[in-house]
Amino acid sequence: MTRKISIVLLSIVSFGILAMIGLTTMQRRILFPRHYTQAYPDAGKNLPGLERIWLDTDEGKVEGWFLPGRGVSADQPGPVVIFAHGNAELIEYWPSSFEGYRQLGISLLLGEFRGYGRSAGSPSQENITADFVAFYDRLIQRADVDQNKIIFHGRSLGGGVACALAQKRKPAALILQSTFTSVRTMARRFFMPGSLVRDPFDNLALVKQIDVPILVIHGRQDDLIPFHHGQNLFRAAKNGSFIAYDCDHNSCPPDWQVFWQDIEKFLRQAQILGAKK
Repeated sequence: MTRKISIVLLSIVSFGILAMIGLTTMQRRILFPRHYTQAYPDAGKNLPGLERIWLDTDEGKVEGWFLPGRGVSADQPGPVVIFAHGNAELIEYWPSSFEGYRQLGISLLLGEFRGYGRSAGSPSQENITADFVAFYDRLIQRADVDQNKIIFHGRSLGGGVACALAQKRKPAALILQSTFTSVRTMARRFFMPGSLVRDPFDNLALVKQIDVPILVIHGRQDDLIPFHHGQNLFRAAKNGSFIAYDCDHNSCPPDWQVFWQDIEKFLRQAQILGAKK
């Protein structure tokens, strides 16, 4: 009887170990579902002002798009926003939606994730953070960029990228749109031990320690990343603002005109944009 019990216990433990190994292996496929995206070789072909930036990494080239803000030049350097997209998106999804930044005189840097779109390599917190640091370091060398007015903006998973970048390079302001407190917290929601998470993206820890203007935007009906994640990020911020919209995860913002009014107000309060004339 004792031997039978031992065999059963061993089988359970073995199954548990194999399950944990499987979860550990699969988590990056879940966190970075690049297989759902489709890149087009001629993306951005007719986009006015587009400048492609290519990083050389140990896994190959990683793509970024730079789009100058209205009125910005080497003689008149201006602010720039580094934007990190969601986990099943590509950089070419965003120029039209984020034209509002350019109209405000803010240039836009769209950084791609490794292994996404036309970029080589495998995505991970370490790899993506290293690439966004490299994008930042490229920006501060540009004559048309005001080094003191660099904004980080992340949506969903991109909020984790923006916060990871903020641990390495200090932004003038941080915008977190529909993002989570940490991947470990999200994992526990789906009954996966947080200790197994390889890419934690601990946004809450960063928000607690950094002292810059932070805008948190979240949808009240977000059923992917619950509303309380946005509330907790705001409460943890030393210099935070919070905007709640009546929308879910993928319809945030519900009204782009209102969104750009809110962004402009925040950036003027943060003194990144001058007072409205």
